[in-house]
Amino acid sequence: MSKRNTQAAKTAARERLRAEREREAKRAKVKRQVTVALSVVAVLAAAGGIGYAVVQANKPGHWEAVKDQKLVKPANTTGADGTTVVIGKSSAKKTLAMYEDPRCPVCAAFEQTVGQTVKKDVDEGKFKIQFVGATFIDTNIPGEGSRNALSALGAALNVSPEAFVEYKAALYSAKYHPDEQDDKFKDDAYLLKVADTVGALKNNAAFEKAVKDGTYDKWALVMSEKFDTDGQKYGFQGTPTLVMDGKKVTGADGKNAPMSVDEFNTAIDKALKG
Repeated sequence: MSKRNTQAAKTAARERLRAEREREAKRAKVKRQVTVALSVVAVLAAAGGIGYAVVQANKPGHWEAVKDQKLVKPANTTGADGTTVVIGKSSAKKTLAMYEDPRCPVCAAFEQTVGQTVKKDVDEGKFKIQFVGATFIDTNIPGEGSRNALSALGAALNVSPEAFVEYKAALYSAKYHPDEQDDKFKDDAYLLKVADTVGALKNNAAFEKAVKDGTYDKWALVMSEKFDTDGQKYGFQGTPTLVMDGKKVTGADGKNAPMSVDEFNTAIDKALKG
């Protein structure tokens, strides 16, 4: 092999190597550009996500927004805000105010034990019941079930007082009332499931729409404010609380609501005479 051919071969090899290095350099440059571009996109996406999260976090929650909505009062209520809910015969001379929070476990125990006695007395005209709903458990044990259930009770009251009474009893029943830590009442589907046990509410399209639309959400908030105001007036904070003629109706301990039929009968007889 001549020196010339050897030199040419070396030159060609060097040229191929140079060209390959240039191609490799270009590929590396493109790769770096793509990597940088993807990194920028990722950063922007993350920033956008953070920004979106911040915006969402700063948006008012549903129940905050409800405060600015128009008040819709259920039928079968009286008073400027529709928060006077009286159940019973108009001929009954005395009225027993009953303060209850839908999520309250003690209210559930009271209803399961004494509820039928209360209903019997009301049906017989012994006294009327004025219902006042509370929602403080939503604050003490974060959630929204008390407000949502109270709104659904407003929808039942709009159907009839009888539907309201039956629905309230069903919500407090041993079968359907959840542990206070379990915020089941925030779920409209669960509230409607319980409502299916009440004849006047089962397959009632208007009632179902009112629950799903939150028609009485604002009413639930206003009713809760009444509980707060009356609590300050009569000196109580918890539920259940019973009041007749401005005085608390209590059990044997003189502090809490009567939690047995015998205690209730004794306390009511005393209140009716007072």
